[in-house]
Amino acid sequence: MKKSYDIVCIGMAIMDSIIRGFEPEPVLSGFRAESGTLMAGGDAVNEAVAAAKLGLGTGILCSLGTDAAGDMIEAVLAATGVGTDLIQRPDEHPTPVTTIFVKEDGNRRSITNQAHSYNFHPEQYMDLFDARAVVLGSLFRAPFNDPDVIREVLTVAKLRGMLVFADTKLPNFRRLSLDDIENLLPMIDFITPNLDEAEHYTDKSRVQDMADVFLEKGVKNVIIKMGAEGCYFKGRGTAPAGNMGSDTEGAGSETLEFRVPAFTVDTVDATGAGDNFIAGFASEILRGSDIKKALQFASACGAICTTAVGAGTALTGRSQVEEFLAERNL
Repeated sequence: MKKSYDIVCIGMAIMDSIIRGFEPEPVLSGFRAESGTLMAGGDAVNEAVAAAKLGLGTGILCSLGTDAAGDMIEAVLAATGVGTDLIQRPDEHPTPVTTIFVKEDGNRRSITNQAHSYNFHPEQYMDLFDARAVVLGSLFRAPFNDPDVIREVLTVAKLRGMLVFADTKLPNFRRLSLDDIENLLPMIDFITPNLDEAEHYTDKSRVQDMADVFLEKGVKNVIIKMGAEGCYFKGRGTAPAGNMGSDTEGAGSETLEFRVPAFTVDTVDATGAGDNFIAGFASEILRGSDIKKALQFASACGAICTTAVGAGTALTGRSQVEEFLAERNL
């Protein structure tokens, strides 16, 4: 029997070892840091945890090893209310582990390994669920750095009337360009690159030009995350409430374009801010919100995320985000 969800997040599940305040100068037999934290992470995990906290019926389609790290991640997901029935746990691959070095300003650098590029095939499991929407955790990263995988997942999603949200990452083990998946981009309703990613994939320097490249290749709506500068939207708008996931153009053929400012918070760790952003945005779109209000809500989710170490720590629920916005008269 198929499981029904509001949203299913598809992508990577990782154990994050977060090192804050790393001191690069060795001390006797090793190095020192302010803190070290072990957290469940990865794009699909971060997005699913945030979406579930925001009240969506949320599932996750990912791969975990049959190891202690996999057990820990699955337990975190279940405790947060994320449906774990779609998780695949093959014996042959360990759960990926990432070491993340967080600077004082919250920016970070990470170390990945070959476990991040194992050949997980989510397209083989699309028949296991129905959903109003799916999130591609990281387009251009495994498992969505294979055009055949992307094609099959998106084709099934659109045939079933699902709304498609796609976050992006810069490539690591396998390089993929927009041209490589140009014929697949029209199946994406919302794409959410950050500024560096948008510049990399479009070879443009102005956000308007970056967005135009995605739109010209068929993506319906483009959201470019610009950090402290907020985010930029350009696109058709979304389908009306009650018709989510269709290929209609919603408000019509007129193109919408605007910016939403960022929120100022005391940033501790930016890990997972983009994942919380897209989960918040999808949450509001599925509730029938207009684009601008959904982006304000998404920006609040991303800002709240940065106020604690780890992607799934600071955000607690929808009422917290509503209070955050109300305090800012929004």
